[in-house]
Amino acid sequence: MAEKSASDTSQYLNFTLGKEVFAVDIASVREVLELTAITKIPRTPDYMCGVINLRGHAVPVMDMRLKFGMPQTETTVDTCIIIVEVDFEGESIIMGGKVDSVREVFDLTAEHIEAAPRMGTSINTDYIKGIGKQDETFVIILDIAKVFSAEELALAKEAQKEAA
Repeated sequence: MAEKSASDTSQYLNFTLGKEVFAVDIASVREVLELTAITKIPRTPDYMCGVINLRGHAVPVMDMRLKFGMPQTETTVDTCIIIVEVDFEGESIIMGGKVDSVREVFDLTAEHIEAAPRMGTSINTDYIKGIGKQDETFVIILDIAKVFSAEELALAKEAQKEAA
């Protein structure tokens, strides 16, 4: 396999939480769903909304606003769930992230992505792969594998088993 050059282009799905724009690598996104009924699971963190039924499978959903320490907001017609696939202990875990709105898939070259800043953002910078620029808007590019901790992925795995 050839090494990637700085001019290689990657595709990202961008979404909003409040006025901030975030993006995840499209390779980790399975699908985007309209908000659907979420079954709450007792004794889970506040940001764990519960599970949804996705074609007969229980998929845990986290409120990304609460996960990032942002205030909870009213659900709107634009609120949706991004279904992502995360590798955990050698297997794929399917997770959902509830976001305010999904905007679009866009291309970004590696040379247009700057390193994550060490301060001034409202979220843990360990989650941030970099900062990109789309038109005149800065986009926070998330490292989806780091957004969910090992504990949360284990919790998700357990939730999938319990609900199955």
